[in-house]
Amino acid sequence: MKQFIVETSARHVHVTQQDLETLFGEGYELHVKKWLSQPGQFASEERVDVVGPKKTLSNVSILGPIRKATQIELSLTDARTIGVTAPVRESGDIAGSGACKLVGPKGEVTVEEGVIAAKRHIHMTPADAAEYDVKDKDVVSVKLNTNGRSLTFDDVVVRVNDNFALAMHIDTDESNAACAGNGTMGDLIK
Repeated sequence: MKQFIVETSARHVHVTQQDLETLFGEGYELHVKKWLSQPGQFASEERVDVVGPKKTLSNVSILGPIRKATQIELSLTDARTIGVTAPVRESGDIAGSGACKLVGPKGEVTVEEGVIAAKRHIHMTPADAAEYDVKDKDVVSVKLNTNGRSLTFDDVVVRVNDNFALAMHIDTDESNAACAGNGTMGDLIK
């Protein structure tokens, strides 16, 4: 079976249009800084501060496009550092998750729930899923072969959608544990 790229997803924020306008001004739109591996997804020029009860993470990137709910994705180390709760969840599963404040150049937003540590996952198209003999929401293991820190990650959720590109996403804590870098590849283990 072919290998797939393993990408490190650093801390970032997804926002609603309403929250974007509160942070940056009425009618504001995100500006593309860099297109990401997932089709239609981008890192924007815009950055905000993520404020917790203990500390602040400054200049955190907003990813686009706009979402239906504001969501803050942090590593567990980030969450502990600023003093917020960040349950490990799939993107979009924010009910009962952590709270924080977002501060932009024109205003601030109190987020009552929306702080998560993203569950490690693999994006696949239906054709990829057929090739790997998995389906949406399957939970698998993935082995990363890295120099001196090879590691097998369990509890990796498979996410299948026509609009995805084949790639695994892990956060910075997981990436550091495996000594992963650009070009790190993974092997699916069922």
